[in-house]
Amino acid sequence: MADDCEGSNKTPLDALVVGAGFNGVYQLYHLRKRGFAVKIVDAGTQLGGVWDANCYPGARVDSHVPNYEFSFDELWKDWRWSEKFPGRDELRGYFDYLDSKLNLKKDIQFNTRVTAARFDPSRNLWQIETDHRGSIEARNFILCTGFAAKSYTPDFKGLATFKGPCHHSGHWPRQGLNLADKRVGIIGTGASGVQIAQEASKVASHLTIFQRTPIMALPMRQQKLGASDHLEKQSNYARQLHRARAEHRNYFDIKHADKSGLELSPEEQQATMETAWAKGGFHFWGNIFADVLSNPAVNRLAYNFWRDKTRKRIQDSALAQKLAPTDPPHPFGTKRPSLEQWYYEIFNQDNVTLVDTRENPIQEITAAGVLTAQGEHQLDILVMATGFDAFTGGLTQFDIIGVDGITLKEKWADCVRNFLGMGVAGFPNMFMLYGPLSPSGLCNGPVCAEIQGEWIVNCLAYVRDNNYQRIEASPEAEEQWRQHVADIADSTLFPLADSWYMGANIPGKTRQFLNYPLLPKYVEFCKHCAEHGYEGFKLGG
Repeated sequence: MADDCEGSNKTPLDALVVGAGFNGVYQLYHLRKRGFAVKIVDAGTQLGGVWDANCYPGARVDSHVPNYEFSFDELWKDWRWSEKFPGRDELRGYFDYLDSKLNLKKDIQFNTRVTAARFDPSRNLWQIETDHRGSIEARNFILCTGFAAKSYTPDFKGLATFKGPCHHSGHWPRQGLNLADKRVGIIGTGASGVQIAQEASKVASHLTIFQRTPIMALPMRQQKLGASDHLEKQSNYARQLHRARAEHRNYFDIKHADKSGLELSPEEQQATMETAWAKGGFHFWGNIFADVLSNPAVNRLAYNFWRDKTRKRIQDSALAQKLAPTDPPHPFGTKRPSLEQWYYEIFNQDNVTLVDTRENPIQEITAAGVLTAQGEHQLDILVMATGFDAFTGGLTQFDIIGVDGITLKEKWADCVRNFLGMGVAGFPNMFMLYGPLSPSGLCNGPVCAEIQGEWIVNCLAYVRDNNYQRIEASPEAEEQWRQHVADIADSTLFPLADSWYMGANIPGKTRQFLNYPLLPKYVEFCKHCAEHGYEGFKLGG
């Protein structure tokens, strides 16, 4: 690995990439192949991005393989997964495999956090400040920070007084944390909360789960994979992959339904849902009815099915009502479903307690545990599974200053505006991947890395080969894009849920749908833009 991100003569880089997850790796590898001088800086200790950071018990991906891997011919043929939904350690191993094949680390600086960045319009360069590597100059600034780069912990009264270990799921101790025979409390029931709870329930003397909103978790249907699965992958992968990529599916083998639930008889509705339920994973979310996320009546059909299936697994009827209430707390699927393996069964154990914080609110954190309206829950370990300032938090947590001297945070103070989820007016030669107003939270990392990544690599090559010095989104294009995304959201049920999709989990954050939900249509927009000389962007210099 190089000592610094610039050569000995301090020649500016063609591109500096922030983040060494799937998106950053794609940019590094493909920009290098196109002759660009490019480096990555990453705050972590090794490759993987979120899979370096996420080391809590039970951490694993919610996209089944081979959906969750790169499609490059030089990569997929030799790699073997041991599970349908790989865990964190195997995913970290995959990134080591990527390095062995693509020689990535020689151009990556770890343990390096960007602290500020400013565009110099007189030189058409980004000046990027880091905490350990000083200043770096680059013609292009590519942000691959992911959508969950900034954790969120509510401002609980007395939090600092708790005497035991207290960790956010996104900042788990690298050396691990022994939960055995401990009184463990988990605040939050999103993906990490569910995964930690499943593991803690097996070893903790007592586990207390503090739930604000019931999670509509779906069965994962985990499977071990062997040699025969790998042979099947080798024989079918290329054919399936090309078909899936041509159709621009969010997930490899999940094709969205093309019929309304109301077009089907009750028997057909039930059969469709049973089939998807049996497959597990996101099939029930993405492959039952075309209008499950837009038609309230159809959505209620899906919720009722989920509720009834889930309640059968919970022995106590009062607990069943809290975990899978008669009426939905929000439309089904408008919050990203977590995938579970035995989550609902843990509530049948004597060592697990559910605290419904809507009826029994948390009043404060004490030295000994969590005080609710109905009394104190004494704990040895407290886990904050309280989520992230998704999409924007990782991009606005340091000062990115554009041509007008305003920061990205200031520009987005009232709402997010960008074009195609990748370019921002007033911030030339800066691109973001897997960020706001792109498919990000409704897609997965490798798929977005390839779709957005290919577009950005081709764009930078076009700018270079045509001797342009600057490219930035026009204000008109980004406002039209913001409105377009809002209009699509308003045709769905997503705005009815207070989710991180809407930015509603962060106090004071503007409520705005931050995803682009239609991947095929998104790809069409990106293709049209490129084929028309990057229409919607201003090129100059």
